[in-house]
Amino acid sequence: MEPRLLYSLAADAILMVHAAFVLFVVLGLALTLVGKWRAWHWVRHPGFRLAHLVAIGIVVLQAWLGALCPLTAWEMALREKTGDVVYTGSFIAYWLHELLYYQAPAWVFTVVYTLFAGLVILSWIWVRPRSFRRKGRRDAR
Repeated sequence: MEPRLLYSLAADAILMVHAAFVLFVVLGLALTLVGKWRAWHWVRHPGFRLAHLVAIGIVVLQAWLGALCPLTAWEMALREKTGDVVYTGSFIAYWLHELLYYQAPAWVFTVVYTLFAGLVILSWIWVRPRSFRRKGRRDAR
């Protein structure tokens, strides 16, 4: 297989992982809140809740430090190797890119990410996760 095609496929794969990460962060909070209302026990799973908190924490830390997301950097490096810095590739790659990368000043993203993280932290108070020590019990508080 041609190296340029391999780089392009790898960049598309990273873009899809990036989109899945964003969906996990955004939908994780929405599903937690809906799950409280619907009494879904899995939204109180401590592993899910901790993974979600860590995910938004990483996003906020990167924003406050002004660091570029490693997934973005890796994808761009691969796209540069293909000679295709502009997203003219596949339909999926183009639309995932349009959803993930939009133009606004950096401080806007930092504020939005920080406010969103605040909501995630509040969800820990409102929709308490089960303890890591309790196994097999369902908590429908």
